[in-house]
Amino acid sequence: MGWGTIISRRLKVFSLALFVYFDYKAVQKRVQWVSAVKKNAIWAKTHERNARRVLNLMIELEGLWVKMGQYLSTRADVLPEPYITVLKQLQDSLPPRPLEEVRGTIEKELGKPMSELFANFDNNPLATASIAQVHRATLEDGREVVVKIQHDGIKEIILEDLKNAKSLIEWIAWAEPQYDFNPMIDEWCKEAPKELDFNHEAENTRIVSRNLSQKTEDGAGSVSSDVDVLIPEVIQSTERVLVLQYMDGIRLHDNDSLEAYGVDKKRLVEEITRAYAHQLYIDGFFNGDPHPGNFLVSKEPPHKPILLDFGLTKRISQSMRQALAKMFLSCAEGDQVALLSAFAEMGLKLRVDMPQQSMDIATIFFRQSTTADEAKENIKALNEQRERNTKALQEKMKLNKKEVKHFNPVDAFPGDAIIFMRVLNLLRGLSASLNIRIVYLDIMRPFAESTLLGSITRGPSTNSQWIYDSLVNSEVESKLRSLLLEIGSEKILGIQVCAYKDGKVIIDTAAGSLGKYDPRPVQPDSLFPVFSVTKGITAGMVHWLVDKGKLKYDETVADIWPEFGTNKKELIKVHHLLNHTAGLHNALADVAKTDPLFLCDWEETLRQMAKCTPETEPGSSQIYHYLSFGWLCGGLIEHASGKKFQEILEEAIVRPLQIDGELYIGIPPGVESRLAALTMDMEEIQKLSGLRPGPDVPPELLSGIAQMAAGLPALFNTLNIRRAIVPAANGHISARALARYYAALGASGTIPPPHSSSSKPPLGSHVHIPTLPTAAPKKKKKGSAKKGGSTPDKGEYAQLRTSDADSEASAAAGSTGGTMFTNSSGSILDAFMGVGEYSGMIHPNGKFGLGFRRYGKAGSAPTGFGHSGMGGSNGFCDPEHAFAIVVTVNRMSLGSVTRRVVRFVCEELGVPVPDEFSVAGEKGPDMVLNLATPPE
Repeated sequence: MGWGTIISRRLKVFSLALFVYFDYKAVQKRVQWVSAVKKNAIWAKTHERNARRVLNLMIELEGLWVKMGQYLSTRADVLPEPYITVLKQLQDSLPPRPLEEVRGTIEKELGKPMSELFANFDNNPLATASIAQVHRATLEDGREVVVKIQHDGIKEIILEDLKNAKSLIEWIAWAEPQYDFNPMIDEWCKEAPKELDFNHEAENTRIVSRNLSQKTEDGAGSVSSDVDVLIPEVIQSTERVLVLQYMDGIRLHDNDSLEAYGVDKKRLVEEITRAYAHQLYIDGFFNGDPHPGNFLVSKEPPHKPILLDFGLTKRISQSMRQALAKMFLSCAEGDQVALLSAFAEMGLKLRVDMPQQSMDIATIFFRQSTTADEAKENIKALNEQRERNTKALQEKMKLNKKEVKHFNPVDAFPGDAIIFMRVLNLLRGLSASLNIRIVYLDIMRPFAESTLLGSITRGPSTNSQWIYDSLVNSEVESKLRSLLLEIGSEKILGIQVCAYKDGKVIIDTAAGSLGKYDPRPVQPDSLFPVFSVTKGITAGMVHWLVDKGKLKYDETVADIWPEFGTNKKELIKVHHLLNHTAGLHNALADVAKTDPLFLCDWEETLRQMAKCTPETEPGSSQIYHYLSFGWLCGGLIEHASGKKFQEILEEAIVRPLQIDGELYIGIPPGVESRLAALTMDMEEIQKLSGLRPGPDVPPELLSGIAQMAAGLPALFNTLNIRRAIVPAANGHISARALARYYAALGASGTIPPPHSSSSKPPLGSHVHIPTLPTAAPKKKKKGSAKKGGSTPDKGEYAQLRTSDADSEASAAAGSTGGTMFTNSSGSILDAFMGVGEYSGMIHPNGKFGLGFRRYGKAGSAPTGFGHSGMGGSNGFCDPEHAFAIVVTVNRMSLGSVTRRVVRFVCEELGVPVPDEFSVAGEKGPDMVLNLATPPE
């Protein structure tokens, strides 16, 4: 291609781009002053005339522009209807190339004259596309074939067109920053040249055909039997000629023929979608160009789809497949944490922490398709959502209207994800062009689940990494790991167990996966949501304030929190709050049930709590304050200290114990990649039917408990809830951090020696409050490396948007000889358990001391204290035996796994097994889902 041709093509492209751009800008000004009816008519004419201008230039230039026009013609879900109607003409054949050129290419490439190659060759092409022309022929052995011949000089044209397209996209991004398609064109520039080698296409065709014809057994079962498509056999290939088996079929845009043959168009698109879901999630090898011209429909019933043209085929790694599957399933589940984790795993980096907007945008790709008739409303809805997201971004980043237009919230976008999203868009356009509606989530979900569950459900019997690779601290830990393998993945999804004996770590084990759809391994620093285990942390903060002289147990709450002293609460004392005898067990429960996001408004919950009225006299009965405990103690903590709740949490517990980054009540942005996701063991939840509450459990709590429990994972997996301050139910901890806490409490506040050096990463090495990167990060100097190393290996965490460059400097796992409390005598233990001089502050024969669940044998004095949580997590200590243990789980159940683990460890160590962890012992009200006694 000469310089004259190159300059001519470039001028034509940019001249038209400017012409169309200024035409739309002029119309934007003009329609401000006309009625709605006239406005619609003006826009329709504008779209049509510009669509025809674009079409004419694409036909004139051919090459890449035709392919781009074919892609745009499938986007009936987002483009104005005139563009779809006009550009659809590009799906028909282009003007044919001269027969002499075609014959010359065939003979040169195949090395024989036409007469020796074919018994018959149809001189009239079946189709002429942007890169090649297709003819029907018959081989000497009688086989019917099609011959695909590449146009002369097309390689140079395509490469030049890519340069022009890149320049055009950069100009659009400069003129209208909200339309930045640079990542997409960059990936296209990398992949499109591969289409110019037909040997490459031939091998791709063989691979896809082989993949879709084989039945693949995976951990989640076989899904490939759902794929029912046809792919032509490859007969012969060279760089510029491809000979394929002939398949007689109907083109997708030939609606009359589709109707005449009785083709079920909905089933047709569903089969195509299944085929692509299999390629994407099962095989990791897929056609990146599924426009209507690359499909036929067989004329014979059941009218199977015929897949053609595998020139632009993409291979993605297993880790990327898992990340894409996680992204899909997180959208299906509404799990923002899993979505951000998927972003990190695939290399998509964000500059701003806006999880809800991220979920909104990601869900767009998997939404139910719309028909062409609904395209107008769909475009309107998408524009409205874009405006909402822009406004939220503007408020979040404190930008003006001009700045927000030029701010890109995405710092890096992976090329594999771009091709993946392009495929989804093309499939969506396919259904829109055929005027049918399909639900992508339902069709693609089994394939995405197979990718993730295949690695998760292998479990301990086949997955050597099911138990996280860390040094064994003791013989009992070795035996415990054998027990966990015996219990297996049927009952355990993810688990952490950490135990201290005589001030030393004897167990620090992590096993399983972070979530149902997250195959990454649980590690010692993983953060588990532990529900009511949180109450034990909150209670410790109250005791710390008493120790500092900021509070007294027998002090009236209203003297500290003046707004609280209304509606018959004037006599409620601090010890009533800690002992669940304040009579406010149902306070705000109805509001929380009807509006769960009410939990996220800390200040408002405290205001409303101060207005509540007790149902019983203070001290008259001990009834579990399942939610209100946290707000009551939280308000007390803030008013007594004059500081924020989170400040006291850090000052009283996190910093003294040096467990930074592993104990939170309300997580900060930046720790998402370490979060375990909750799921429910539905078999055990069914056992809740018919459960009867004891006298210390509010009947309201057990009303519809099974339904409530089933919905809890979805609610508590959302970032809105995870980031809220809910001191009764929202702790996110590692077992090793909480075990260190209970080891200290059991020793009257004496801080244990440093945590085991074999535990990696070291306890306390994370930045407690990560920081977000700047909005416009400075460009790194050439040759410089990112501080902290390289991309994480498979299975490791990719820390989301954190800055912990100096964290290793503070990696000491704890100090020796310090204490959490000024009063380090045994009397503080008495306060925890409500015995000795504090026995008058608790309800007689109640299960709670001052803030903690009391553990021991029935009829005997308590020997330990701690707190358990809904679903199975638990933490407690036995001061007499200098023993503390914590178990965290993410598969919520009736707690049989936790009890079995605790019972096993206690028996191995000769520590008395509290009734709550025995086979037949009574289960406490604090672990609501453990009220029943499941089979052991």
